[in-house]
Amino acid sequence: MLIAGFPAGMFQTNCYLVAEDRGSDAVIIDPGQDAAPQVRAALAEYDLTPVAVFLTHGHLDHTWNAAELADEYSIPVYIHADDRPMLTDPGMGLGSALSSMIGDMTFDEPEKVIEFVDGEDVDAAGIRWSVDHAPGHSLGSVLLTPDSGEVCFSGDVLFNGSIGRTDLPGGSHRTLLESIADKLMVRGDDVVILPGHGPQTTIGAERASNPFLLDLPDANKKGRFGL
Repeated sequence: MLIAGFPAGMFQTNCYLVAEDRGSDAVIIDPGQDAAPQVRAALAEYDLTPVAVFLTHGHLDHTWNAAELADEYSIPVYIHADDRPMLTDPGMGLGSALSSMIGDMTFDEPEKVIEFVDGEDVDAAGIRWSVDHAPGHSLGSVLLTPDSGEVCFSGDVLFNGSIGRTDLPGGSHRTLLESIADKLMVRGDDVVILPGHGPQTTIGAERASNPFLLDLPDANKKGRFGL
């Protein structure tokens, strides 16, 4: 599998292109601010044909160039239903402190939007993708795992040495930890995490040293966090 990634824009959001190999179809993941020129360059470099845009969640730093690229290549954008409203109203996911950066800019939905469903498999670019709903950072955050199971695109759920912020609208620290316990820590230590920001890591490395996960509950327990 070919994975090309780069940070883009003022938020240094990781955008990824994923394909079976050079000269094949590709999925674009999280094309944020100023990602479009680098996406076009990578598509040309690896002779790739884009067939879909996947969004790990609806925050603007991950979606900024999604509609531009999707409409340019006549391909669908996939996003979870809970975050879809942010495609046209990104301020609703930013809160008052950050929404001022949008100013008078307007955003439109891509011509074709498909909603991710928890637990489904999506076939794109010759790869079967598993979709896991993992709320906490945003209501509609998802984890995207190619069929090999060797890597997971975690968006802003889990980072190298950290976890996603939970102080924005729709965020919940407790829910995020539950998502990580249920959807990530049940995986093998060798699974590579490709996050929305910063360097890659592995499940094993985060299980052993991520300070935010030291008190993570047993993923199989019921009634965790006192509920």
